[in-house]
Amino acid sequence: MRLPRRVPWANINELDQLCSWVFMDEGDLEAKRFAINRLSAWRAVTPLPHALESTLSILTARLIDTSETQHDPSWLSLRQNYATAIIRMVNGLVDPLQAGAYARSIASIAAQLGLPSWLVELRHAATHEDLPSLEMLREAARESLTWLLHNYFLPTINPSVPRPSTAPPLRPVAPLLKQYKTLLKIVTRDASLRKQNQPDIDAIMRDIERWLAEAKLAADFAADTYGWDTIGGNDIEQEDPREKWALERLCDALIEKGALVSLSQKTLKRRNLPSDEFVPPHSSLVLWTPLLAHTHTYHPTFPSVLTTRIVENLLYEWSNTGFDMDVISLEADESQDDPSHHLALAKWAAWVIKAYDNGQENGELSLRKNVIVLLASTLAPGKIEGAKKINV
Repeated sequence: MRLPRRVPWANINELDQLCSWVFMDEGDLEAKRFAINRLSAWRAVTPLPHALESTLSILTARLIDTSETQHDPSWLSLRQNYATAIIRMVNGLVDPLQAGAYARSIASIAAQLGLPSWLVELRHAATHEDLPSLEMLREAARESLTWLLHNYFLPTINPSVPRPSTAPPLRPVAPLLKQYKTLLKIVTRDASLRKQNQPDIDAIMRDIERWLAEAKLAADFAADTYGWDTIGGNDIEQEDPREKWALERLCDALIEKGALVSLSQKTLKRRNLPSDEFVPPHSSLVLWTPLLAHTHTYHPTFPSVLTTRIVENLLYEWSNTGFDMDVISLEADESQDDPSHHLALAKWAAWVIKAYDNGQENGELSLRKNVIVLLASTLAPGKIEGAKKINV
């Protein structure tokens, strides 16, 4: 359970007043001093969200710029103040989103945040090259405050106002899974080719991990998308809804036709053969267990999410999400209601439970108990809304 969000203001009107001091009149120095004093008082009581820390740093640099620069002909210290404020703002936005197995470029994360790319370039120049000119730094400060206004202040003051969407759409994961499947087929059919193809397999796994990081950022959780509500690290041990959302999107792709359950005509016939063990075919296990194990290593809740999505797929009506990876001749309705496909998914759920259930997962119910609770809550008498009609 997520704890109540800590904020430095007593009520939203205080944040609204602060917003008016910062943005109403750029030339009103008295209002800027009020804003700096208010932010400083808040910071003395509780850690500020990164957006407010950045606002305070930029306002301080701008106030010094308008009142004291005439005494310093070189303006070097002023350029350093501006540069530091912008560097810290960009780094504070990007660094929390680098928490993954493989690092992503700052530019790609900034693009998903809708942060102007030239601010990222200026941050790089100010860090590793000569300090940018004072005029460029002033413009960067104005652009940074504008971004904070539209992406923090306005959505926080009025959550019903939609956030401007400047980020590119999330790329599909299905092509990555298809590449992975193709490579694993090659090395399983001819073991002598594994050494040659292993670098490509490792690269695909890294790409899938990067896709999960992109999906976490694409998760639409209002202000929480930018981590504005994390103050003082109170939510570190709580479930991250963005990671859960990202893992659900990956699992949805895995349980679509052509992924975990192959729907080639030959495999379809073999699936109908009787078996003494309720497990997926050995050929499918060889293909997919390396990816499942890799994902579980970096995302411990992955088995729970996967089994839950499989059971929900079996219980509820789902629309086609377009993750087809094999060219097959089945109609959409036929594939959705295919009992053999449902049986194969159930075998995967049973296998995941057997392979990864250790009795308890991250303080929650075990995989087996979680599935039982989900089945019982859905199939209980009177609980039929949205459930699939299963013909026996």
